[in-house]
Amino acid sequence: MKANNSVQGKDLGLCRCDDCGQINNTTESCCLRCGAKLQLRDYNSLQRSWALLITAAILLVPANLYPITTLTKSGHVTHDTIFSGILRLVHSDMLPIAVIVFTASILVPWLKIIGLGIYLSAISFNLKFSKKKLMLGFHLIEWIGRWSMLDLFVISLTVALVNMGQLLDAKPAPAATAFALVILFTQVSAKVLDTRLLWDQLEQQDDAN
Repeated sequence: MKANNSVQGKDLGLCRCDDCGQINNTTESCCLRCGAKLQLRDYNSLQRSWALLITAAILLVPANLYPITTLTKSGHVTHDTIFSGILRLVHSDMLPIAVIVFTASILVPWLKIIGLGIYLSAISFNLKFSKKKLMLGFHLIEWIGRWSMLDLFVISLTVALVNMGQLLDAKPAPAATAFALVILFTQVSAKVLDTRLLWDQLEQQDDAN
C-alpha cells in the first residue's frame, strides 16, 4: 500500500512554477502569475548537472597540481600550489589560517564533488539511498559551497597586502582560474538539477530508513 506522504503534486494535478513559486494546475501550459512555461519535470537537467560536475572534477586536477600564487621577492620567484601554500602557513606558525585554507580549498571541493556524484548516481541508477538524507546532504552541499571561494579571497587579500612593487610582488597563478571554475561549475551543477527527479523514486522503493 502506498504511504500518504508519497503522494506528490503531479498526482494531484498540481505543478509549481520554477520562476515565481505559484502553484498551477497541470492543465496549464504557462504560469497564471508570471507567464513562465510550466513543466512537471526537467529531465534534461540531470544531463546538464552531470556534465558540469564532470567538468569540475577534471578542472580540480590542474587546480591542485599547478601553482595558485606566484611570489617575487628581490628577484627570486616562488610558486606555490594549494598544498605547498598550506604547508608554508603551517611552517610559519599560522595553523588556524592553514586549517581554513585546507578546509575551503581541498576538503570542501572534494566533498562537494563526491556528494553531488552520489546524489546524481542515486537518480541515474536508482540507488537505494534514503531520499530524505540525500536531500539534507544536497542542501548542505549548496550551503557550504559558497565558502569555497574563501581561498580566492585569501589570495586576493594577500596580493593587496604584500604587493610592494619591486621588493615584493604577489600574483595569482593559473591554478587560481581553474579553482574558481571548479567552484563555479559545482555550484551551477547543484542549481540546474531538478531535485523533484529524486522524489519520483519514492513510489518505487521504501524511504522509511
